Amino acid sequence: MIKIKKGIPLYDQCDENGYWGKVFGSSYIPETLFQPLEDLSNAFEKLRKNKKFLKERDEMYAKFIGRPTPFLKLNNLSKHLGGAQIYAKHEAMANSQSHKLNNALLHCLIAKYTNKKVVVGDTGAGMAGSGLAMAAAATGLKAIIFQGEKDYLRQAPNSMRMRLLGAEINVVKSGSRQLVDAVSESIRYFVANCDKVHLAVGSSVGPSIYTRICAYAQSVISKELKKQIQEEFGRIPKNLSLVAAVGGGSSSLGFWMHMIDSGCKLIGCEAGGPKKFRNKHAAPLTYGSKLGILHGAAQYVMQDKNFQIADTESVSAGLDYPGCSAIHSWLKQQKRATYVAPSDEETLEAFKLCSRLEGIQASLEPSHALAHVCKIAPKMKKTDKIITLICGNAMKDFGIIAEKLGVKI
Repeated sequence: MIKIKKGIPLYDQCDENGYWGKVFGSSYIPETLFQPLEDLSNAFEKLRKNKKFLKERDEMYAKFIGRPTPFLKLNNLSKHLGGAQIYAKHEAMANSQSHKLNNALLHCLIAKYTNKKVVVGDTGAGMAGSGLAMAAAATGLKAIIFQGEKDYLRQAPNSMRMRLLGAEINVVKSGSRQLVDAVSESIRYFVANCDKVHLAVGSSVGPSIYTRICAYAQSVISKELKKQIQEEFGRIPKNLSLVAAVGGGSSSLGFWMHMIDSGCKLIGCEAGGPKKFRNKHAAPLTYGSKLGILHGAAQYVMQDKNFQIADTESVSAGLDYPGCSAIHSWLKQQKRATYVAPSDEETLEAFKLCSRLEGIQASLEPSHALAHVCKIAPKMKKTDKIITLICGNAMKDFGIIAEKLGVKI
């Protein structure tokens, strides 16, 4: 078993074949993509050292996205729950109201520097799609976005937002009509047009180069967080837990990346689905899914008895995915991170509680993390500290929330 190395970011710990721990990741792709992905890998390595590229990225991160995002204490929630002191990294305060613009902007800049005029991507909840549409507009590119029909309808505000930003939306009506199908269709489009377009995978999934690019882009979250923690406490506190939502896994990897070596506890919160149907969920890490191949990468993935990709169920469109990042699979194998799966009902209660007590309305994805915070904080000491990642705003979810709470709007 290949162990995690200290001092090296996780996105740089895959081997020459793109495997983390010799098991997870790599690139299970058609022959037509070998050269395009090799070209992308070479471009990524060069641009990481290109001063002009890095200067433009940093300026756009600061001025366009609005980085750094805030780090704050949730005083009222801490007092209400008792026990641990609760803090948040508020990524929903970024332009686009989520972390997704970090990755989308980096992809658009790579496309710009490699002379591609079109970017194609996937989206579930619409945050990755909105981020890509915004980044494409800002960098003078055309965006083509695939979204499952179920998500297109339940995340209507973001679907309209993408169109208003000038993106071309392709509604996917095949399969479960959710994120997994949107990713599949965006990859198919790229296979047919790889000489003309740049593929911007919306999360840390897919062939290893896309996992690496996304994790690299999102690592800005923990880079800021580490500095903010040291400014707040003077050091990295002992008995610190970092709690974040996990679907594909981009926000949590960004949140944890520069904190891996600190010894803090890492807790990932997958989608547990409805309480009354415990076999309906989107939690491959929590419930012990087996190794499989999805979207060109080896990972823990939900499968049926015939080893086909299983259907998922979650109140959250952004977590409604049967697989997970290869890096998350490796973190689970290494027992460096723990994974849990709050139910839809627990998530909604946490959303309501945080809304009332803190005036913060987290989207349903990070509300899963808030649900677990509400569960563990009362059992911890007052000297313990929890930091959770609020990676999205609930504006896109109000239709779903109203329906679940029986409220007519």
